Amino acid sequence: MDDPRIEWIRDRVYLALDIKENDVFDDLLNRDDGLYEREIAKFLNETPEENATALLFYKIVTEEEEEVEVECEPEIPDIQAEDEIEPDGADGEQQDDVPVANTPSVAATEDQEGDGGRKKKGKKKGKRGKDTPSEEKKEATPVPPREPTPPPPEPEQTGEGGEEAQDDDEPKQPLTKIIIQKVWRTYLYMCYGHLPEEVADKDCVYFLRNTTGMVPLPNSIDEAVETLPALFETGILNGHSLVMLEQVITNVYMPFLSFHQNKNGDGNQSKSPPAEASRPPTRENTNMTQVSAASTEEEINVQESKAKALLRDEFLINMQKFANSITRTIQQIEGEVRLEIPDIELPEDIHVAAKDKDLCAQLEQVVIDWDKQVQMAVDVVVKKMPQGNGPLAEIEFWRERNAALSALIEQLKLPYVQKVLSIMGLVEDAVEIHRGDLNKLYTEAKDNVRFLSTLERHFKNITHGATFHVVIETIPSMMNALRMVWIISRHYNRDERMVPLMERIAWELAERVARVINCRTLYKDGPVEVKRKTSEAKRMLDLWKESYLDVRAKIEASGRDARWEFDRKRLFERTDYMSRICQDLHDVAQVLEEFYNIFGPELKAVTGDPKRIDDVLKRVDDLVKPIEDVSFDPFSFREQDGWQKVMKWFHREVQSIEEEALSFIDESFKTLRSAEGAFDLLLKFKNIRSREAINNQLMQKFNDILMQYGREVDIMDSLFRDNKDSPPLHKNQPPVAGSIFWERALFIRIKQTIIRFLTMDEMMQSDIGKAARAKYLSVAKQMKAYEDKKYEEWRENVEQVLPGLLKRNLLAKPSQQQLVPRSSEGERTKDTAEIRSATPKQEEQGTQYEVKYIVDYDPQLAEIVSETKYMEQLGFAVPELARNVALQEEKYIKYVDGLNHMLTRYHQLLGSLDQAETILLEHHMKELRRVIRPGSKRLNWNSLGIFDFVAKCNGAISKFESLVNQIQKNAADINQRLKMVEETNLFKCPPPKFEDVLPSCKEFFEYIERERAKDFEVLARKYRAIGPLLTKMEGLVVHTNTGRSPKLRQYYSYWERRVYDSLNKLIINNLKAFNMAVVNPVALFQVQTLLAAPDVVLHPATNEIYKLTLQSVRDCAEGTKNFVRWMDGTCIEAPPQKIPGEDEPYVFTFFSDISTNPEIIELVGVIQVEGI
Repeated sequence: MDDPRIEWIRDRVYLALDIKENDVFDDLLNRDDGLYEREIAKFLNETPEENATALLFYKIVTEEEEEVEVECEPEIPDIQAEDEIEPDGADGEQQDDVPVANTPSVAATEDQEGDGGRKKKGKKKGKRGKDTPSEEKKEATPVPPREPTPPPPEPEQTGEGGEEAQDDDEPKQPLTKIIIQKVWRTYLYMCYGHLPEEVADKDCVYFLRNTTGMVPLPNSIDEAVETLPALFETGILNGHSLVMLEQVITNVYMPFLSFHQNKNGDGNQSKSPPAEASRPPTRENTNMTQVSAASTEEEINVQESKAKALLRDEFLINMQKFANSITRTIQQIEGEVRLEIPDIELPEDIHVAAKDKDLCAQLEQVVIDWDKQVQMAVDVVVKKMPQGNGPLAEIEFWRERNAALSALIEQLKLPYVQKVLSIMGLVEDAVEIHRGDLNKLYTEAKDNVRFLSTLERHFKNITHGATFHVVIETIPSMMNALRMVWIISRHYNRDERMVPLMERIAWELAERVARVINCRTLYKDGPVEVKRKTSEAKRMLDLWKESYLDVRAKIEASGRDARWEFDRKRLFERTDYMSRICQDLHDVAQVLEEFYNIFGPELKAVTGDPKRIDDVLKRVDDLVKPIEDVSFDPFSFREQDGWQKVMKWFHREVQSIEEEALSFIDESFKTLRSAEGAFDLLLKFKNIRSREAINNQLMQKFNDILMQYGREVDIMDSLFRDNKDSPPLHKNQPPVAGSIFWERALFIRIKQTIIRFLTMDEMMQSDIGKAARAKYLSVAKQMKAYEDKKYEEWRENVEQVLPGLLKRNLLAKPSQQQLVPRSSEGERTKDTAEIRSATPKQEEQGTQYEVKYIVDYDPQLAEIVSETKYMEQLGFAVPELARNVALQEEKYIKYVDGLNHMLTRYHQLLGSLDQAETILLEHHMKELRRVIRPGSKRLNWNSLGIFDFVAKCNGAISKFESLVNQIQKNAADINQRLKMVEETNLFKCPPPKFEDVLPSCKEFFEYIERERAKDFEVLARKYRAIGPLLTKMEGLVVHTNTGRSPKLRQYYSYWERRVYDSLNKLIINNLKAFNMAVVNPVALFQVQTLLAAPDVVLHPATNEIYKLTLQSVRDCAEGTKNFVRWMDGTCIEAPPQKIPGEDEPYVFTFFSDISTNPEIIELVGVIQVEGI
């Protein structure tokens, strides 16, 4: 088996069907030339056909006989044992049908034979099967089966005994015999869609594809175990299919979809659990459920939207309907009463059977039993009552009766039953089944189910509808449907049938209102939501009665059908009372809303006494406390007196709050905080619904508002006079435009109020109104004059100043006070001083200060741009030149940013040069300044080539920067070499050859001399490489490679001086270090001592050690002879000079300068003294 998918199916089948044999599945695959293996492969590799989407496996355990050859050993039979086992002389054959559980392997037991043969292990010869089921693919309904318990295999003796035993001295030949034994074997079968009818009671495992196309082929069985379960629906069928489907729907899916708690919201009506959908809860249970659900209502409303709730509810209703259909089908198939069919064989001819007295007597007793069963079934059906008070319970009641009676009717129509009844009909005085009541009840149930089914959709809407609106839309059409049932139905055309049904509808409507309108939590949603809920509930209850009366009138107008003269008290007493309660609750919400409209944030802002308003609102909130805390059911007609007491208290408290509010408003409007806010408040109350008494009181407060407005104008006038010379400005506002903004802000505060007042002519025509308007005009004229003056001064200033600002150059040299002295650090300062002292003429060429520039963009120009923009926003006409500049503000900002960035690079680059580099690059710096100079001489802010100028300057700076980087890189290389010279150790001690063994004096100094010679050679090479580096720098600066450029004369001198300083440091540092080592008590080398009595002789002697020491010191200083001086004004080593009278040519080295250094001479003297 190479396909991991088939292996995975095999493992699931073995596990589900409890198969232990490993070859059972292989046997299925190999059967019929691999037919089933091809079928499984087709199921996995192709999209299954419509009737082949499910693959089923089931097993059958059969009893088979096998021929087995066994070996026998002849023995002397134990006669006594045989007598005990077979006292009656039987041949020992035992029964072979005693089962042994689950014994698939062959287990043979030898018969007890007279000759005493014992069982031996044998070989299989053949088998004969007793039961081979067909493999047809037929439909069948599985029934929970029991696996047969296989009997233990015990062989049936059919073989013959062996030959007689030979003599002891002859070799024994093995004796064999063939026996037949019975074993239980397991066979696996496969089919599509449905089990065959003959194996419908067997357990089976199914594999259902949930994807199309080919099932992906895993690489291994582990991958198959991980991925394939997502591609198949698998399970076991071990019972009635319809029963299993009903259990899954009612116990799994419906609880998963339904809300198991009642909800007191309109968008999500409380629903009974699915199993009790047709049995609405009682009023007492509803009260308890509402209390428990109130705490979670808001959370559930947040988690689920109304659209999802509607979809869920619709799906739940359809699933409940499907579950009911399954239940009815099961009832019709099985029935509550099953007629017992006797196992009596009837002849073909009923006339012959009627003459058989014994048969007729038996059949008569059977008919009597059937009649009793039918009567019992009828009695049970008649006594059964609807389970629930809602209309859906009525439909379910008739469906259950129809299912029970139809099952019984169908059993009476069975051919066997009909034949028995026909035979008994030919017999005189025979007992008959009284089927009259049965048929009558069945006809009534079937007719009622047919007519009530037309009402089911309406009943479900009023029971499970998402909102009251759904019920309101349903009631008229439902009432018309009831009218049709009344007209057409043969049973629901009487009062005794129709009144209870309509009473159930009224009960359902009332219970729905009671569930949703929960007084204990109703007012937590706010007055608007309460008004909506209660108005819809009242509309639904009123529409119930209105629709009834309308349909009743239509029936009467037609004159053809029986009139609806039903008991209205039974139908409408409770709904009418609940409608009045809903109206009371609506009125309470309306009062709350009116109070909240009055005592809102606007009144707080106007009166300035929020605490007192909060106290009044607290009393308003407490109005609903008695309603929320009622100890009885407000919708109960028996509690009518208690509810009237609550409402009387409510109206008294409302009157008290109104009186207090009127007093508070009178006091508050005498000290208003805002005239405009008070005016808006009055206009609002004029246009919205509020308490009539309070509203009338507020409409009389316009004079108080005008007086408050006069005070506000005085305040604005005082602020204007006090701050007009230096007004407060907002951040980033220019002074002139900011002043006008400030003035206009004050003006708008008094203007917008008077504009609002002008909309009410009756108020402004009064004396107080005219005085307020005159005061406003006086202050407004002063502010307007201030604004015009500021604008004219600004315009004249701009026209005079702006042209001159634009003609200024882009760059300017800062004044002497702005110049920054060159920063010099450490060695640069020292080196510069030395070079200047060596070349005093260079003072004239260099400058003490860097040549710097600044961007000459006057801040006044930016201020004019800002003023121009704000002035245009204020609506003033600005000068044309100022507008053009303002329009180019972004371009000027880019100019300034580009110039600042360019100058920053320029200044940073010049600041990175030391004095020597400055002198070296003087010519290049002049070229760079020549490029920048037009910005300070020729270009101004009106020029068109500013961007080109900035780009040209940046290019020149980049070129100069590249040159500086190369010069500084070579200088850094030379500095590194000189640092190496300064840090070289010329007195390296030899490493010890052995631990704690010092070298001899001679070895010590010889090692030092060898290492010093190597070091000087390395340092000399480093020094000789400085010349080529300077030549390279010469090529960069003056484009020559001679090493003797006059323009680099001072630069050569600078580096030669640096070499001299490094050699000085080298010799001084090493002499100091050697002197410290000499005076240190730690020994540097060892001296041999010889005992020549009476003296001790040192080897080498002390004076010899002293000479070696001084010689080493002199060699240290003389090592500078390796560093040849450069010719004057060059970086080329001076050649040896022939001196008359000397054999050796003279070489100019640094030794002559080093040896005359007083500090070095002093150190040598110290070493001489310390050495002595």
